[in-house]
Amino acid sequence: MKRNLLLIFCAMILLMMTACGQKSAESEWISLFNGKDLAGWTPKITGYEAGDNFGNTFRVEDGLLKVRYDQYDQFDGRFGHLFYQDELSHYKLRVEYRFVGDQCPGGEGWAYRNSGVMVHGQRPETMMFDQDFPTSVEVQLLGSDSLVERTNMNVCTPGTNIVMNGDLRLEHCINSTSGLFFGDDWVTAEIEVRGNEVIYHVINGDTVLHYNHPQLDERDATYARLIELNGGDKMLHKGTISLQSESHPVDFRKVELLILE
Repeated sequence: MKRNLLLIFCAMILLMMTACGQKSAESEWISLFNGKDLAGWTPKITGYEAGDNFGNTFRVEDGLLKVRYDQYDQFDGRFGHLFYQDELSHYKLRVEYRFVGDQCPGGEGWAYRNSGVMVHGQRPETMMFDQDFPTSVEVQLLGSDSLVERTNMNVCTPGTNIVMNGDLRLEHCINSTSGLFFGDDWVTAEIEVRGNEVIYHVINGDTVLHYNHPQLDERDATYARLIELNGGDKMLHKGTISLQSESHPVDFRKVELLILE
């Protein structure tokens, strides 16, 4: 009898410790978006100086961080990125997003239901005035419908390269193993970045892509300037994170960060 009571007591203690551990781990996630304004974030749109939020492209309404084009006549290649203020190295980034509405007139066909999160990126003030995308690694956020079907959380590499299965990959984009995501439902995308070691793409809890050793691409026009800023090392160990505007409206209701050891 005493032995049974002891086992029950130990089990209760274990459950309490597990619950406390889960609560502690969850409390370490911090929100990068305050639900009120763009404090801590800087826009950079092609053809405009860093900090110029042309057309109120990035805005906060109804507690959501929105990407909108209602003040555009035509998209005209005005690709935008909203940069968080800090450079980061080892972390998890979690966003909840959804596509809404219609694509801005003049947007590229490939940009339909297309957005993204850039990691290990350059700082916005180092971008050229007419530069379309920051040199970075792009985690694509992609939707499917009757017009287009494609996997989600693919990787693209503007100004960079990655290594997969020991091979340096020079193609611009590589598909993930995800399923297709239809409609305007909220999707949870998580990116785990561990310096120059490895980056994981996780969607709704499933790991759909991973790769190693993100690095500057010697073929890119930004290489000479950025490798100097990087102390002569083409390997990327840290960088900015940014959210894209590529001509299709998108909402973000959560942008959360967990710093890793």
